[in-house]
Amino acid sequence: MSVDIKDQYDKIFRYCYYKIHDRDKAEDLTQETFLRFLESSHYHDMGKELHYLYTIAGNLCADAYHRKKTEELSEDMSDGKDYEDFILTNVTLGNAIKKLTAEEQEIILLRYVNEVPIGVLSELYGVSRFKMSRMIKQILARLKKDFKGSEG
Repeated sequence: MSVDIKDQYDKIFRYCYYKIHDRDKAEDLTQETFLRFLESSHYHDMGKELHYLYTIAGNLCADAYHRKKTEELSEDMSDGKDYEDFILTNVTLGNAIKKLTAEEQEIILLRYVNEVPIGVLSELYGVSRFKMSRMIKQILARLKKDFKGSEG
């Protein structure tokens, strides 16, 4: 499988942003991910480019997270966008997602937002494809149950 860099760039950025919650830092980490990916030709010949990209990004995000210092929240968090409607319409799903473990949240992000194939996810988490499919089904079932329970 050959990785289309333009197609994967936004997905790697979302993954980094999810991990560290800082747009500027996520952009830097995304660029660093692709620089390291392009500098190393070892994995290109093995057909595991996507797995390698997410491994690099995950390691860079982990390093950045450990180096991150606690910052105080500013009083003026607004940048002109209307977040109130977004928050109100997505609070139920957000609460259901918050009940998931960090690993489960990451799996859902990778699978449904970044459209990472189950085979690549199974390699990233060191489980069989069958087990990864079952894990995803169980996560979705819990989300559905929590979501329906919150609506009623």
